[in-house]
Amino acid sequence: MSLDQLSDVLTAISHPSRRAIIGQLAAGPARFTDIAKPFDLALNAITKHLKLLERAGLIVREKQGREVLISFRPEPLRLVSGWVHEYEHFWNEHLDTFEDAFKKKRKKSREARNEDD
Repeated sequence: MSLDQLSDVLTAISHPSRRAIIGQLAAGPARFTDIAKPFDLALNAITKHLKLLERAGLIVREKQGREVLISFRPEPLRLVSGWVHEYEHFWNEHLDTFEDAFKKKRKKSREARNEDD
């Protein structure tokens, strides 16, 4: 996995408008104007968002006759999934430690209440 690739994908999905575009394109290919329609943004801003998504490999443009259709490519999201998965063991271990400490504290609290009775 290339860290530059991962950085591009993380940058691309970091903005809510770009995530909304991905969500829209997950339903199927669309033309630029259809993508821009639901947003209260300048067309120039939509173009910039699409360029970032394209650089990350999350979208591809295909010319079909006179139209250009933009399609979603989910494969680069696997980089993010893989990177997050690398830390799953770390978090599970730390959460288990936290859970054990919490259980011990709760047990001590119950024992203290039973002694008071």
